[in-house]
Amino acid sequence: MQIGHSMEKRTFTSLRTPSSLKCSTPLDISAHFNNKAFGKSPDEASFDRLGQAFPPPRSADTPYYTSSKSGIAYDFPGYTGPEEPDNVICEGQTIAIPQHAARQFFSASFLVSGDVEAATATGNVTFAYSDGSTSSYELRALSWFSFLAINRGELIFPFRFTKTGVNWNSTHVFEHTAPLDPEKSLVAVILPDAAGADDVRLHVFAVSLWGSDGGCDVQIQAVRPTQKWFDAGEQVVEVTVNNAGQRCVAGSGMAIRITGEGFTTTREGKVKRLCPGDQKVAKVGVKGVSKGPAEVELVVEHDFSQQVTQFSDVEIGLTGWTAELDNLARHEAPDWFDASKYGILIHWGVYAVTGWGNSTPHERFAEWFWWYSNHHPEADPADFYDYRLRTYGRDWAYDDTFTQFTASRYDPKAWVDLFADAGAQYFVITGKHHDGFALFDTGHTSNRSSLHYGPKRDLFRELFDAARTHQPHLRRGAYLSLAEWYHPDFAPYAFDRAPVESSVSGTDAFSGELARNPYTGATEPYTGYIPVDDFVADLMLPQMRTLANDYAADIMWCDIGAANATAVFAAEWWNATRAQGRQVAVNSRCGLAQAADFDTPEYATFSSAQARKWESNMGMDPFSYGYNGATPAGEYMNASSVVHTLVDVVAKNGNLLLDIGPRADGTIVEAEVDSLLAAGRWIRSHGEAIFNTTYWFVQSEVIGEGLDVRFTQTDGAFYVLFLERPVVDNGVVRLPAPLPILEGDKISMVAVEGALNLAWNSSCEGGQKVLHIAVDDGLLEQDHFCWVFKISYR
Repeated sequence: MQIGHSMEKRTFTSLRTPSSLKCSTPLDISAHFNNKAFGKSPDEASFDRLGQAFPPPRSADTPYYTSSKSGIAYDFPGYTGPEEPDNVICEGQTIAIPQHAARQFFSASFLVSGDVEAATATGNVTFAYSDGSTSSYELRALSWFSFLAINRGELIFPFRFTKTGVNWNSTHVFEHTAPLDPEKSLVAVILPDAAGADDVRLHVFAVSLWGSDGGCDVQIQAVRPTQKWFDAGEQVVEVTVNNAGQRCVAGSGMAIRITGEGFTTTREGKVKRLCPGDQKVAKVGVKGVSKGPAEVELVVEHDFSQQVTQFSDVEIGLTGWTAELDNLARHEAPDWFDASKYGILIHWGVYAVTGWGNSTPHERFAEWFWWYSNHHPEADPADFYDYRLRTYGRDWAYDDTFTQFTASRYDPKAWVDLFADAGAQYFVITGKHHDGFALFDTGHTSNRSSLHYGPKRDLFRELFDAARTHQPHLRRGAYLSLAEWYHPDFAPYAFDRAPVESSVSGTDAFSGELARNPYTGATEPYTGYIPVDDFVADLMLPQMRTLANDYAADIMWCDIGAANATAVFAAEWWNATRAQGRQVAVNSRCGLAQAADFDTPEYATFSSAQARKWESNMGMDPFSYGYNGATPAGEYMNASSVVHTLVDVVAKNGNLLLDIGPRADGTIVEAEVDSLLAAGRWIRSHGEAIFNTTYWFVQSEVIGEGLDVRFTQTDGAFYVLFLERPVVDNGVVRLPAPLPILEGDKISMVAVEGALNLAWNSSCEGGQKVLHIAVDDGLLEQDHFCWVFKISYR
């Protein structure tokens, strides 16, 4: 096909006005507004059921807002006065497409949020077409605020109004995009019915449709200069390309370059296959600097045709980092992190000595032993209190664990070899958990560490050094709890970790006061404590700098990011690592949304791909990160679960960070080792379908009728991953999905001998495209855990 008439030129005047994107059709949903989210003072609005509200958006973001990520333009009124509503609580409302706008659309985008802390609002939005058919998409809204593990939204607000005052934790509005059938005319959008009386409510602020303006089928949706680079000084510019037509881009594919004053394209973006309804992001390399926001031309070439699209307000150039929030917000996870997909998290500390968190169904985090045993009964459902008493007696103190934390069988080379054999591409180890005991050299900030007590070794450095020496491909991450439960100098920053609506008196999680023995009331020691004037400036920030600079971490994996110095730290670190040619990442738990490169949900998976990069962290133990001796061997994740979870997460644009909890002597639970190695054999032999892949915009999964399937892709191939053994009927495996396969493509099975060129055909059954693959049961017998079919583009 030809993607455009020769040298056709189309002009978009600005990315900051609704006319900027001729293909964006913002819908007016104000007739459905039934909630007021934005206020100018406490008690003016009530977004949630507690009388809390967002502050007004910036004037530049209203009454129209253009997404910084997707380029989609929205009708976004924001603050509408003291009385008028400004958003929709989803109750199944039908949004009719105006007759003058009814046509074929490529996608529907939403600005959404949930209204309960630490909860996710979900519901299926339905799209109705003129032929009577429908499609659906799970619309997922994260909490509008989250205290410690911040979910970064498309729109970030610096605080929220409570009923009586101001809370200076950031609040968020999120963006989600649903694919549509570009061959059908959309007539209505039906919102979910997700407004249960006692549950989190799903709020929609704006809806915008994107579709062809009648010109070329393949169109540029957005051009986004990043602060990432290929080689030194070669900036990555991401270009979002849609196919809203009826034919695939195939053959040699398309090449994309950017032209403008002050810079040149040094590396063309490539897209080999782009079929109707699909979206891909091409990465273009440029060198140079534009003169501020400027007009650029996107040149797309395919065979002998050329399409030119103009964008304004595009600023090219790698710039320095400062502590200003808008400056920090330009940072994002580096491409190596996205490509790595799979990491190992290690929770190891003196809590491995107690090594107890009860067992299912009463299990809780074993690494929280000290805290739970001190918060009985109001926050101790696993009964750490009684276990501590009967095991250690009334006069035992937590710091008595120090001498028993021996690391006597710790073999850092064996650890990194295990991670590599497991198929992992990076690891993150606890430098310091909430108990304040560190595995690294904390210098003059504290003597509460493994260098001064227990093994009297720098356990952290030993692991990093082993990785550099024996498994240099492994990226290295540093976990750091920014807060400490009982550090005496944390008192000015003390907080209660429980959500506002569920706070229980007496459960102040990080009190900044010395712990008291729960049986005698005696003050417990805080061994190794060194007084500091200011916990954030004199302890937290220096420890972050030490792990980032002295230990050369690739990932700063914070936890408990309440009060923090992250803005100063991130600006310093990112400037330093750019000078070194290193691209590094910061997770979402350092207390500053603008510096969060990726989200970090715990024990989580989704039903659809998330455009924002995320990393699901979960223990191989069913509910503990640290070693729990009460967990039976049979309850740890087995190899099949590891593989299935990894495949599912990767297919939805996530990484899997899988946790292990070593014992106090440094040995790893045998059930964890066995499952890691068994899963690793599969992962390493099928790695081409996992690593360096991207998700499929059109569809993440097929579940039902005996199928449990995921999808991944590279520029030259498409992968179909069956989580259950495919059913062969009359010598054929059948898959109903609009896969991007064309005549001349080849299908093979990954890591299966004799399955290099399988016969196939496609058909249309009841309006659904179906792929039929000829395969013998003998071929399926060769694999296990997950069966991978590879479509190699011609």
